[in-house]
Amino acid sequence: MKRREFITLLGGAVAWPLAARAQQPVPVIGFLRRTSLADSTHLVTAFRQGLKEADFVEGKNVTIEYHRAENQRDRLPVLVADLIRRPAAVIVGNTPEALAAKAATAAIPIVFVIGTDPIRTGLVASLNRPGGNVTGVVFTTTDLTAKRLGLLHEMVPKAAVTAALLDPNAPEHETELRDLEAAGRAIGRQILFVKAADERDFAAGFWTIVQAGAGGLLLGTGPFLFSRRRQLATMAARHALPAISVLREFADAGGLMSYGPSLTDAYRRAGTYAGRILRRDARRPAGRAGEQVRAGHQPRDGEGNGSRHSTDAARPRRRGDRMSGPGRFRDPRLA
Repeated sequence: MKRREFITLLGGAVAWPLAARAQQPVPVIGFLRRTSLADSTHLVTAFRQGLKEADFVEGKNVTIEYHRAENQRDRLPVLVADLIRRPAAVIVGNTPEALAAKAATAAIPIVFVIGTDPIRTGLVASLNRPGGNVTGVVFTTTDLTAKRLGLLHEMVPKAAVTAALLDPNAPEHETELRDLEAAGRAIGRQILFVKAADERDFAAGFWTIVQAGAGGLLLGTGPFLFSRRRQLATMAARHALPAISVLREFADAGGLMSYGPSLTDAYRRAGTYAGRILRRDARRPAGRAGEQVRAGHQPRDGEGNGSRHSTDAARPRRRGDRMSGPGRFRDPRLA
């Protein structure tokens, strides 16, 4: 199968404002999350690893302040204002966090880690030359919607209806809807769209899916559904629904399969880039990473008990394989 490239780190000669850390000997990084940090400890670890690769160690020569909105998006401007007062030398976040930071400051560098198009969302003017005070890492998610639907179709080829559980507040919700409709028509499969903007929508959503006789479930993108991946994996298993997500953390949480980029690798790269900004060395792009496929057994019961395993992809994929493809790194500009 032709290799796809999923993760891009934006490059270009960026002139970061020198005032960002002039007032403090030890720089402060603001790590901003719309959701809780409880579901993202592995991402924090990956970010620290990236900083370490750039010779910055938390508690020694850099301080990281963790701010989270606990799924209350309207709190983001307040959290950003607090980081500006600190002042932070760099602010790191996903799409809504980066947009809130960009609206509030043109002086502090912003590093985003997103699965959306940063040009379409208004974060940057160009991938190669982002301009302004914003740059970051893009991991492809919506471009893989048709592929995820195809993998689910291979697993349950006789199912006439496939359900898609989507967060209407996700940054790429409209794009995801269009891609799923087109992919469903291409394989002659009916797509049942179910919206879940809040945890309270899950019970009614799964009832609708089961009543419609859906044979499989595709989980949409966005930080909210990602933060509820364990609960969703358990509910899918309880209703005997084969389910696929874009990120491997869903399979790690007990879900059946994931197909997409490595989020931990994206955060490691963001850490490396934040370190380069602190060193005033953000000129060289870092490259891209290859695809990852991961699958595991779903839990045997509603409590999440049961076996799950995965193996490295050392051979071509076959239906029923449980695998995790290693990331591959390449950037044509560094060839």
